Amino acid sequence: MWGGRTGALLRVWGLWPAGVRGRRPLGCNAASLAGNNSPQCWNCGGPGVPKRGDGFFCPQCRALQPPDLTRDYFSLMDCNRAFAVDTAKLQNRYQQLQRLVHPDFFSQRSQTEKDFSEKHATLVNDAYKTLLAPLSRGLYLLKLHGVEIAEGTDYAMDQQFLMEIMEINEKLAEAQSEAAMKEIESIVRAKHKELSDNVSKAFEQDDFEKAKEILTKMRYFSNVEEKIKLKKIPL
Repeated sequence: MWGGRTGALLRVWGLWPAGVRGRRPLGCNAASLAGNNSPQCWNCGGPGVPKRGDGFFCPQCRALQPPDLTRDYFSLMDCNRAFAVDTAKLQNRYQQLQRLVHPDFFSQRSQTEKDFSEKHATLVNDAYKTLLAPLSRGLYLLKLHGVEIAEGTDYAMDQQFLMEIMEINEKLAEAQSEAAMKEIESIVRAKHKELSDNVSKAFEQDDFEKAKEILTKMRYFSNVEEKIKLKKIPL
C-alpha cells in the first residue's frame, strides 16, 4: 500500500491501476446451450461439427451452429497460446471469420441463425480486440493460467518505478509544445516495448507472478498513454 506524497499524487493523477475485470462468456438461453453441447445440428438433427474445428455450419443443412463458448480466444483466432502473436495473421483470421459469421450475411436466414450470428460476431470482435493489444493479451493469457489481478488490488510496486511514472506525468502536465509531447511519447513507447519484451520472456518461462508484476506496470503506462491522447485533443 502506498502512502504519503507518492500515494496522494497517484490518486490525484488517476494513475492507480484499475483492477482487471474478468471476462464472462456471452450469455445465451438454455436451448442454445443445449445445442452447443450436443453433437447434433439444432436444425436438422444431423451429425454436428467438431467442437474445435472451423466448421461453423452444419455439413448437412448448412445452418449456422451456435458458438462454442468454452473455446478460448487463442484457439478461435488460430493463434498459439503465447504472448508473442503474429498480428498480421491475427488480422487475416479476423477478416476471414467476419466473412463467415457477420450478421449482414444472415438477414434472410432464420431468427435462430440471426441470433447465432450476432453471438459469433461479438465473440470474434472481443477475441480480436483482446489479442491485438499487448496489455489486454497479456492479462487474458494470465487469466487462462489461473492468475488474475483482482479488481481493487494494489499490487506492490517499487518506489523507483513509481517515481519514474510521476516524473513522466509531471513532464506531461508541463508540456506546452509539440516537441515536448513527442519526447514524452517516445519515452512511453520505449518503456512499453521494454515491458512487452520482458513479459513475453516471463510467459515463456512460465513465471506468471513476474508476468503479473510487469503487466501491472504496463497498466500504469497505458494510463499515461490515455492522458497523452486526451491532452492532444484540442479544447
